[in-house]
Amino acid sequence: MNPAAEISIDAPLPTVWAVMLDTARYGEWNPFVERAETAVPAAVGNPIVLHVVWANGKRTRSPERITALDGPTTDPATGTTTALMSYVYEGVPARLGLVRGVRHQRLTQEPGGPTTYATVEEFRGPLVALAGPGRVADGFRRHAEGLKRRAEAEAASPPAG
Repeated sequence: MNPAAEISIDAPLPTVWAVMLDTARYGEWNPFVERAETAVPAAVGNPIVLHVVWANGKRTRSPERITALDGPTTDPATGTTTALMSYVYEGVPARLGLVRGVRHQRLTQEPGGPTTYATVEEFRGPLVALAGPGRVADGFRRHAEGLKRRAEAEAASPPAG
């Protein structure tokens, strides 16, 4: 099972992308990843340590490395805007070849439509079941709902200045 979540967000894709990249403020809105430690601005190749909160309240640290950070681009033929953030799990189980995981977070917005946020963790390895794909899927759902609330609030508030 590859844990996944998807949600429609009534905010422009660049707004959603900005919320995703503002890792210093994750604790304000993200019930799954309460903190993400990485260099600012984020860049491909940078380590990122995710401070995860499971649904039962237990916490863990997940060392990752950013593998894709493709900011918003619009296809001139269709007008569809997309963005992608990906990172690979680098914890001890990954180094031992027992659990490997790559998380992709994709944004898509058709002209005039909402932004779709879709995330999936591509797990492989002999101990994937121990990684708890079900609890990861629950975390992704909570993350998506928090991102929706935050991005829609950002889109609705007038710019500071």
